[in-house]
Amino acid sequence: MSIRLGDIAPDFEQDSSEGRIRFHEWLGDSWGVLFSHPADFTPVCTTELGFTARLKDAFAQRNVKAIALSVDPVDSHIKWIDDINETQSTAVNFPILADADRKVSELYDLIHPNANDTLTVRSLFVIDPNKKVRLTITYPASTGRNFNEILRVIDSLQLTDEHKVATPANWQDGDEVVIVPSLKDEEEIQRRFPKGYRAVKPYLRLTPQPNR
Repeated sequence: MSIRLGDIAPDFEQDSSEGRIRFHEWLGDSWGVLFSHPADFTPVCTTELGFTARLKDAFAQRNVKAIALSVDPVDSHIKWIDDINETQSTAVNFPILADADRKVSELYDLIHPNANDTLTVRSLFVIDPNKKVRLTITYPASTGRNFNEILRVIDSLQLTDEHKVATPANWQDGDEVVIVPSLKDEEEIQRRFPKGYRAVKPYLRLTPQPNR
């Protein structure tokens, strides 16, 4: 099953390094980052899980929970976590799903025909509190994920959910934002954006970022 943006993230129940997980219940009213790994004891993924652990405060500020997935069993995860903690100078503080039966991998289309048919591809999903999928990224095995970009997208999603704006190319938190073209009423624009705006073109109106 191919998962598209706006789809409800499939629910599941699966074992993990922190016990049994009922995904939607575990997620609650938080945002979620679900990301998969081909197998335990892989070098790039070891660095990714360590970096994710160090993002604990950044995720908490954004009401985000992280959860990883590998097709290896729980006892393998526990040994791998020891390696991650040692080599990355951190402490893994989120669950790693033990998807030995491939149940979650199949729900999220993580085993691709162009990849090893026994291993998941390295995909990542950002899921909002309504359980909707808001971002999907699939990386090649040779390229580590850019978690700063993932935080940037979450910042953009949370900002644009609250205000009638979009974020331009290379936007960073605090930069100018774009007033959505559908917003035409000048009184409403003045009310929503009291700092004013500049119209580069009628369809390209930039305004200081509203408070989040």
